[in-house]
Amino acid sequence: MLCLLVGAAAQQSCNKKENTVMTSGQDNPLIAEWNTPFEVPPFDKIQNSHFKPAILEGIKDHQKDIQAIVDNKEQPSFENVIAAIDNSGETLSKVTTVLYNLTSANTNDELQKLSQEMAPTLSEHNDNIYLNDALFQKVKTVYNQYQITKPETLKLSAEQQMLLDETYKRFVRSGANLSAENKDKLKKLNSELSVLSLKYGDNLLNETNNYELVIDKKENLAGLPAELIEAAAEEAKAKNKEGKYVFTLSNSSVMPFLQYADNRELRKTIWNAYQVRGNQNNGNDNKENVLKIANFRMQKAQLLGYKNHAEYVLEESMAKNPEAVNTLLMKLWTPAVNKAKQEATDIQALMRKEGINEDVAPADWRYYAEKIRKERYNLDEQELKPYLSLENVRKGIFDVTNKLWGLTYKELTNVPKYHADVTVWEVFDANKKTLGLLYMDMHPRESKRGGAWMTSYRDQQMENGKRKNPVISIVCNFTKPTATTPSLLTFDETTTFFHEFGHALHGLLSNVNYRSLAGTNVPRDFVELPSQIMENWAAEPEVLKMYAKHYKTGEVIPDALIEKMKKAGTFDQGFATTEYLAASFLDMKYHTATEEIKDDVNTFEINAMKEAGLIDAIIPRYRSTYFSHIFAGGYSAGYYSYIWSAVLDTDAFEAFKTAGLFNSEKALMFRKYVLEKGGTEDPAELYRKFRGADPKIEPLLKKRGLN
Repeated sequence: MLCLLVGAAAQQSCNKKENTVMTSGQDNPLIAEWNTPFEVPPFDKIQNSHFKPAILEGIKDHQKDIQAIVDNKEQPSFENVIAAIDNSGETLSKVTTVLYNLTSANTNDELQKLSQEMAPTLSEHNDNIYLNDALFQKVKTVYNQYQITKPETLKLSAEQQMLLDETYKRFVRSGANLSAENKDKLKKLNSELSVLSLKYGDNLLNETNNYELVIDKKENLAGLPAELIEAAAEEAKAKNKEGKYVFTLSNSSVMPFLQYADNRELRKTIWNAYQVRGNQNNGNDNKENVLKIANFRMQKAQLLGYKNHAEYVLEESMAKNPEAVNTLLMKLWTPAVNKAKQEATDIQALMRKEGINEDVAPADWRYYAEKIRKERYNLDEQELKPYLSLENVRKGIFDVTNKLWGLTYKELTNVPKYHADVTVWEVFDANKKTLGLLYMDMHPRESKRGGAWMTSYRDQQMENGKRKNPVISIVCNFTKPTATTPSLLTFDETTTFFHEFGHALHGLLSNVNYRSLAGTNVPRDFVELPSQIMENWAAEPEVLKMYAKHYKTGEVIPDALIEKMKKAGTFDQGFATTEYLAASFLDMKYHTATEEIKDDVNTFEINAMKEAGLIDAIIPRYRSTYFSHIFAGGYSAGYYSYIWSAVLDTDAFEAFKTAGLFNSEKALMFRKYVLEKGGTEDPAELYRKFRGADPKIEPLLKKRGLN
């Protein structure tokens, strides 16, 4: 895979080559200087066997950087301690960034095993830095100087003050003030957690890849869109099942199947497979991992002086504490559930009409909701898809960002890529100056985790007084093009593309001095503001006419279809909001525990949902064993952040709705106070600088039809 070869035979060839490759020193492409365009990773040269020696070499280099700071005889200062720490470990950062991005987007068994093998080593290295007492004393000396001396005496900029505060807090929150005995306990917990989260993610990927719904009778395809059937036929062909149809648990396959398949039993079959991933008492079971992760996180938080993991996490958020999170969630919960109950009643009535006298089940919801949408609004999502080809949506995003900030894009073909599906783009500002590089990886494959995300291969930073451009990546799982049809997106997928592009802008437009404060290095409940505000432009009629063009005829989306979309705008929002909030409550329930969770995972989850008051027809958007956001990602005690940011984004977009969708003054202010600032200032203050006031919840309630 990393040799950019395709197929099993080619993979074997790649592995054979790895056995003889030089893997140390300057012969290792991960360690050698990256003489590539824009200094991107040399993907065409990197092989699996390069990673371990590169990581070990990177750790040595980082240790030397840290020791040099400790041994420096000069008076501790911002530059020789705080800035030096921020600049340390560049090689290790480069290597691990590539490794973890590949294990998410283009993995294989060898990389997964390597990640698990190296996790304790990397955890120990991290602890050796943040639990290094001599280093912490230097950090504390600089911090105390700032605390007792007027800032103007030290002449620190606002950004330097933030970096100083964040560095000091990072040491304290990593256990620098603990006793030697408790430091040892913390190291053990960190090591265990580093491995468990990787195991959780690997199990989920295996579970998703191992399932196939194989259909060989055409009558069982009734109701399915032609392009979905064609994609299933091509999937079958790729898996040596020609003449049959294969549906998978990739969202681009399972969700439209649930939405359109007339065969209720098959809908139940694939739904059940989807919602029991990691929960089947097999080699990929995640139940034990969930409990261990939740309990170890609680122990770690209490060791550091917090009641629970949520208090530890939220201290560094806009929300500040679990009480503020629960207050927001409850403001939305009652109106969302009430609307969902009415939606369930409508579905029940339609089921009765069709002679089904059972209660509404989760496997029924999407199918009957789609029928009601057609009946009530004369809107079939399949009407929209021909206007939403991946290429047209991408061009629309490019045009929107050009109108807002003057950005332009040029596709590059001379840049190393980690997979043939990937495209690479150079991004320019209004003055034709390069802002950064953008990788886009749009289609599912077995080597890629599900979902959609933005990441970076290099955060923006300053080097020798000049801006070093970031290298950003967007990874999605949209339906692949077929022999006859381009990749056609649902409107939900279209907004996902806009969403991830908003994150990319946050990384690309970053303009700070220190890499640890750059781009998306902001509190979790603020990071979703740039992404979610971008979603708003996707649905605006003026913008739809810019990009929604029929892939065959070039016809612009008709006004009548836009009007249908507008009327159906709040349709099914009870369901969408309730399933999301249920997952947020589940996240908080795990992470506000102050005692060891001893219930089995299924019992714990059932009780949590009963306590919240979730109706039986809906389950949480993510169940415990496939809730990778919180157990294999960075959203533990933070999944609520999407709705917190939704309050921000709907309120912020009101400024554009009032002044004009492409108002240059508002766009400039949003860029200046949000997109460029990274984590250099308090996010609440940055928002007030842009908006002139604190956000209000009313625009969100109105947008979702919950008021």
